[in-house]
Amino acid sequence: MVAHFHYVLVTGAVFAIMGSAYYWLPKWCGNMYSERWGKIHFWMSTISVNVLFFPQHFLGLAGMPRRIPDYNVAFADFNMISSIGGFWFGASQLIFVGVVVHAVYFSRQRATSQVWEGAHGLEWTVPSPAPHHTFTTPPVIDNSMLAHGDVSH
Repeated sequence: MVAHFHYVLVTGAVFAIMGSAYYWLPKWCGNMYSERWGKIHFWMSTISVNVLFFPQHFLGLAGMPRRIPDYNVAFADFNMISSIGGFWFGASQLIFVGVVVHAVYFSRQRATSQVWEGAHGLEWTVPSPAPHHTFTTPPVIDNSMLAHGDVSH
């Protein structure tokens, strides 16, 4: 129960939040981030989250009860592996913080208005970072945007 729930929660929600932050970061701050450090963060997070939660499947199958302050020493090895994965995952997030801080304050690679290849839509027509009041007058939607499915009817 614990392993499955956290696998779904962390990989489904937390990884989606981190992915969206990477996607929008150049548009937010106007600078590109280090793709190399982004990949290092992804792989360290992916591996460590599996080291964290996979042993919990075995603990559950072995009958470890939930919500207890102390447990039988028979569960110590898998709990230690899970704890190592947890600290590793937490430390991996420091890389994410470093990537964001570097992009916001130190990156010299400016982001273009259309940061990603194939990015279509109104948000990709404004400069990066987007101005405070993005559009002073309503933008004109042309047929090419409708053809890409970027704007709802």
